[in-house]
Amino acid sequence: MNYLKLLALFVVAALVNWAAPDVLVLMDGMEIAESVLATSLWCLSLMLGFGWACSKLSTGTVFPSFTLQLLIGIVLHDALQPLSVQLVLAVVVCTALAAVILKSGGDEIERKAFLSIAWPTLLIAVLGYGITFFVMYPLLMLLGLSGQQAALLSAIIGSTDPAALIPTLKHLMFKHVYQRVVNVSVAESALNDAVGAIFTAAVADMVLDKSPMDSVEALSQALFSPHNLINLGQQFMFGCVAGLVGWLLMQAYDKFRERDHLRGLPNPAFDFALLLFVPLATFLLAQMLHGNGFLAAFVAGLLANFNHSRAHFQAGLQHMETHIESLAKPIIFMMVGPFVSLQMLLDTALFGLAVSLLFMLVARPLAVFVSLLFTNISLKEKLFLCVVRETGVIPVVLAVITVAQFPSMGLLMPLTAWVVIWTLTLLPAITPWWAAQLKMLNE
Repeated sequence: MNYLKLLALFVVAALVNWAAPDVLVLMDGMEIAESVLATSLWCLSLMLGFGWACSKLSTGTVFPSFTLQLLIGIVLHDALQPLSVQLVLAVVVCTALAAVILKSGGDEIERKAFLSIAWPTLLIAVLGYGITFFVMYPLLMLLGLSGQQAALLSAIIGSTDPAALIPTLKHLMFKHVYQRVVNVSVAESALNDAVGAIFTAAVADMVLDKSPMDSVEALSQALFSPHNLINLGQQFMFGCVAGLVGWLLMQAYDKFRERDHLRGLPNPAFDFALLLFVPLATFLLAQMLHGNGFLAAFVAGLLANFNHSRAHFQAGLQHMETHIESLAKPIIFMMVGPFVSLQMLLDTALFGLAVSLLFMLVARPLAVFVSLLFTNISLKEKLFLCVVRETGVIPVVLAVITVAQFPSMGLLMPLTAWVVIWTLTLLPAITPWWAAQLKMLNE
């Protein structure tokens, strides 16, 4: 019955998409200001309505809501077409929502728990990302992509995302000794999202500079040139500086909220505006300093440690999580739709499957085993981490930003979509079974 409801939802989306061109023609006939407003509200309404329906109907099926939202967005390709014309709007929306999500990712990790796993987390998030990049780059070229497209796609899909993983892990009872590998899997994704953003921006600059990318050697020379290393260091350093400023803002809010909590005063709803202001202002400051805004948002969240252990943050956290799950993530996943049609997805199906399999079965195991070689992470934990490898929100955001920069590279978005679809659908589904096979769960 659940799958019939899903089928009905896709039929409704197809009908809306079929009727959309006539509706958009009527909107285009309005005054310019009214037309822009009408088309924007039309797209937002579709995203919110169908995003909610996907979340509702995914319950009891093997499909995560995020996979359905991405697919529904593609079915609504013609209906969401105004967003592909207003590229600046799409990039701004995705960037702002991603900054909020990354700040929330930093919040999710208990600071003390992070310090206890900092070394393996840094290795798998930074060195593991680099290994994934340099493994996928030549493989993508062998599949037929140009050097520039292979480098950009490798950078985009290199970061992990626990969009469907965290809900999965919350339903599993891991033995105490394996709780750290759960923390590593969550912390890795939050940290290498920022690494992926820095790396993708660096590769995009190399493409704009027409740096040679026809071989691993040429790419390495351009990537590790003094100029590019200075650029990477600058993005990292000033991103951290901006993150420290965001942390100070959160510290001030912490003291203010704790004082009111001790007085017995309720947590006002308007405080949620400040929780949105901090990551956006932190991102802006990092951009002005020529640092990386995504890293700044993550650092602000991690250092502030705005998490579930503090009673006066409970209400704010619930508001934040609700808005991220019901608004931010659905909008980002459905943002693929304006750039990828159903025909484009079907035309790249085999290519996308090949990329996804190489990504999951070759690049991820190599990244895990090589990057964690000099740690005390056990073989069983490494095998578990090989399966924990989703591609989600931040890679989609990076793909939207990159396609806006390089509209001629039409394969980047559908291939990113396929990697998201396969990893988000398969890996969370087999994670409970794999953890049980490794005997990591309590009976």
